[in-house]
Amino acid sequence: MTSITLSNLKYAKGSRKRVKRIGRGQGSGHGGTSTRGHKGEGARAGTHYRAWFEGGQMPLIRRIPKYGFHNPFRKEYQVVNIGTLGLLVEEGKITEGKINPEILYNVGAVSKKNIPVKILGNGELKVKIEVTAHSFSKSALSKIESAGGKVITLTKSKS
Repeated sequence: MTSITLSNLKYAKGSRKRVKRIGRGQGSGHGGTSTRGHKGEGARAGTHYRAWFEGGQMPLIRRIPKYGFHNPFRKEYQVVNIGTLGLLVEEGKITEGKINPEILYNVGAVSKKNIPVKILGNGELKVKIEVTAHSFSKSALSKIESAGGKVITLTKSKS
């Protein structure tokens, strides 16, 4: 058995293919029409088919039925759980007892300033805090108030 060195390396069988040389005469095997077929737009120079063109048949996007509904009035919220608020207070990232969307953004609990924040009730809250947000779930409201905290709902101004 011979050892493999740089001097005797070879490509794996079938991994390298010869280039199709088009327009180089009959001896190339691609002479005559040079793989372009007879006549038509594709046989001419400067042809341009769009990537989605399907040869004149009904395009896929028009053959598939439409379904679903897009609500143009959908409100998108960034959600923060009660458990996350409790963790932030325990870790000392929120020192005063007040939480609002700006503080949540600065701490990194939400990623965008201009999208409203909704507080959800997943997790436990043992600390008394005052939470200001755009929306609250019913379970979040009850957990904050049962811990002795206060809830303030913001209304987003239309600007």
